[in-house]
Amino acid sequence: MRSAAIFMDPTVVMFGKLLLAMLLGGIIGTERAVLARQSAGTRTFGLVSLGACLFVITGNYVDTAYLGVLNFDPMRVAAGIIMGIGFLGGGIIVFRGDAVHGTTTAAGLWIAAGVGIATGFGLYSIAIFSTILSLLMFTGMWYVENRFKHWFEERRSDVQGNNSQDT
Repeated sequence: MRSAAIFMDPTVVMFGKLLLAMLLGGIIGTERAVLARQSAGTRTFGLVSLGACLFVITGNYVDTAYLGVLNFDPMRVAAGIIMGIGFLGGGIIVFRGDAVHGTTTAAGLWIAAGVGIATGFGLYSIAIFSTILSLLMFTGMWYVENRFKHWFEERRSDVQGNNSQDT
């Protein structure tokens, strides 16, 4: 039985996967930032989810592109890059009192590694689209996250104000 996926461009499907991963990660991060008041929020979670998806898509493409080539596993190179960037990202994260700083920058560095790997393997459109999504997450979601924070702070102050008037 044929499905609609047969008639879709694989690149469009990859774009959809990247976008969905970023959005879902961003939703989880918004909960962490707004409700749980954690410093790693919308942008950090969205970028990490986008990066993980980018690495999987790149790995799937590269594995099929080099199928049958003996003694060559290009994903070992990618795995080494991912671990090295993870180590560098860990060094960027700084704890100050109860706050954590640098998580979004570390996530952005991780994404940059994914973009570099995708570009190195010839996935140019995927690398460009991931870069655009990363910029959207860095800039656009910063605005959305701050609007949510202000909205929840206003709601909390209204609830606290009503509770103090009742007593």
